[in-house]
This record gives sequence, structure tokens and C-alpha cells, in this order.
Amino acid sequence: MNRKLIDFTTHLVDECLPGKSIDCVIIGYEEQQLKVLLLKWKYEDVWCLPGGFIQKDEDMDQAAQRILEERTGLKSVYLNQFYTFGSIERSRLHEEVQLTRMRHMLEELHGKNEKFLTWITQRFITTGYFALVDIRKSNPRLDMLSERCKWTSFCNLTGLMMDHEEIIQKAMEHLRIQLNYLPIGISLLPQKFTMQDLQKLYESFLKKPLERSNFQRKMLKLGIFNRHEKRLTGAANKAPYLYSFDERKYNELIEKGIGFRY
Repeated sequence: MNRKLIDFTTHLVDECLPGKSIDCVIIGYEEQQLKVLLLKWKYEDVWCLPGGFIQKDEDMDQAAQRILEERTGLKSVYLNQFYTFGSIERSRLHEEVQLTRMRHMLEELHGKNEKFLTWITQRFITTGYFALVDIRKSNPRLDMLSERCKWTSFCNLTGLMMDHEEIIQKAMEHLRIQLNYLPIGISLLPQKFTMQDLQKLYESFLKKPLERSNFQRKMLKLGIFNRHEKRLTGAANKAPYLYSFDERKYNELIEKGIGFRY
């Protein structure tokens, strides 16, 4: 008998808040594409966001950090709360699928656990958190509920569990709004990058091309970059300068905000 699974289901019913959950949208950038971290459910062929439940004795932000670490192994990730999903349809539309999924899991318990089934299939309101991370420095691992994890392009988000695609799209909407008053990139780009690299990143978020000279003028005006004398090697024509973020000035600007429109 899977003792860990028994302890897990008992803990959920006894120690976690009923009807409330957290889902984490972890976004990275690779090969000029935005990607999101997904987990494959162990008991059925479906992909989902790293998510979990809030213990009765912890704050929401604490719960989000704990859930992300337990589900993926990622630690010390700066998570931002962005939206709460409370449509009555989010559970109703998937109730039968959820029941089937949980019964498959309970087969490992060598019997039924109706108390857990009732708890897990009730209506849930979930709060979304997002984080921007460096894929090259992230090494997610599997938990006992998952059999695979992968970074998935935003172009390939189909067939996800429940309303997880909607949660991801809402996180992106929130980030696009943030681009107007907060800088991004320090967690997504290499330590040294070109202005073109930065522009490609912004275009990935905004889903539209930006005019090069206007974008660079706006960015350099922020005063958050160090320009390096060594230029990008192997570039055609005149090699562009390499830049890096001045972390102190970057964080100061995060506090103060900017006022751009793209």
C-alpha cells in the first residue's frame, strides 16, 4: 500500500482549507519563445499547472511557495498573486473527469476513501500566482503525483486540466499590463544580451512587432543597463553592444515604476 499517498489524502482532508486552492504559472524564455512549466498527472494522460491546497495554519503567499517547492522542487522563486478564479462552471464542467481521476488514484490505496472523494470533488476557488524564472538555472523535479514535467511553448497549450489554459492566459494578460509600468527581463535573459534580444522578449509578451529605434530609446532612457565595451562576436555587419542589468537600479525602478505604452 502506498503509505505516502494515504498520508497525503488524510492530510488534505484534515489539515487543508476546503474549497480553496492555488495554481502557479511559472514562465521562462528559451529560443525566443515564452514557455510555461507543466506537470503530467500520474494517474491520467493530462497536463496541468503546479498546484495544491492551503493549509489551515499558513498564509496564502506561504502556501504558494510551499506548493511550488513540493510540486516542482523550485525554491526561493518570487511569486506574484494575480487573479482568483471562482466561476461555478470551473468545477462543474469537470466534475465527472475529476471523479474518475481521483478514483484511479485511490486504486493505489487498495480501497475507497469516500471522505477524500467528497473533499476533492467539491467546488474549488483557485488563486493564481505567476513567476518569471531563468530556464537555464531551473531544474524542476517530479513529485509523487506527477510522472513528467516540461517547459511548453505558449503555442502548444491544449487539453490542459480544468481551466488551466484560462489561468495561463490571464497571467499573460496581467503581465502585458505590467509592461507599461514595470521593467522585465532580469530573470529571463542571459546575464549579457543585446537590445535586439530584449526587444524580442518584449515582442513575445506583447504579441506584436515593436519599432527598433523607438524601443531602444525608451529602454536606454530607463538607466537600468550597463553597456559593455565588448561587442557581440560573430554578428554580421557592425556587431551590437552587449548589455547587462544594473540590479540595484532595476530594483529601484521596480519600486518607482515607469509609464510606457507599447
